[in-house]
Amino acid sequence: MSHWIAFWDGPHSIYVNARHKEVHYRLVAEEIAALVPSPAARVLDYGSGEALRADLVAAAAGKLFLCEGAPRMRAGIAARFAGFSKICVIAPEDVERLRKHSLDLIMLHSVAQYLEPDETAVLFELFQRLLKSNGVLIVSDVIAPNVSVWTDAIALLRFGAANGFLVASIVGLTRTLLSDYRRLRSHFGITRFTEADMIQELNAAGFVTRRAAKNLGHNQTRMAFIAQPVSADCPD
Repeated sequence: MSHWIAFWDGPHSIYVNARHKEVHYRLVAEEIAALVPSPAARVLDYGSGEALRADLVAAAAGKLFLCEGAPRMRAGIAARFAGFSKICVIAPEDVERLRKHSLDLIMLHSVAQYLEPDETAVLFELFQRLLKSNGVLIVSDVIAPNVSVWTDAIALLRFGAANGFLVASIVGLTRTLLSDYRRLRSHFGITRFTEADMIQELNAAGFVTRRAAKNLGHNQTRMAFIAQPVSADCPD
């Protein structure tokens, strides 16, 4: 995943303009906030990105851990939310030191495609240890084998048209086709899962899993999954 971390930690053109970035992060944050089970819940957003509207999630929770592997991005997040007592910004290695069975909700949004299969398996096993017996893991924005870059492009254009940045989306897509993202995706590829494969991966790590009716974010050609620990003997 190191090549992708380096990409996200530097300048890139994934967001076509400031409006796109703001609307994207607000939408995802609102949808995560709606999943928080209680005002006292402890939530982990693993691979949070810039998390521009993490305040919305924190307002619905008791504690929010934002885990980001890109160092410069993580420093920016920490600076942005320095005054928020409910938000704790951590590195991936810090997640392993969280207390066993201490989390109510774990989010893995738009991350699985950048992981190798063995990395995914290790991460799911870690999440199973960290969740309470009644906790929930959401794995979202999962890309199926039949979803192409052009399918994603159409979803972005529709999102732009609905939110006032259609022209910027057209320009931005052209820029992205010539960018490092396109070259990285072509050279290293991205990890795709069928619905059955993702359910099998999660169940092998000790979850009971089902596909969610709706993906998080704007792209409904991608998938989301709801996974709960099999074991019922973990203390809450």
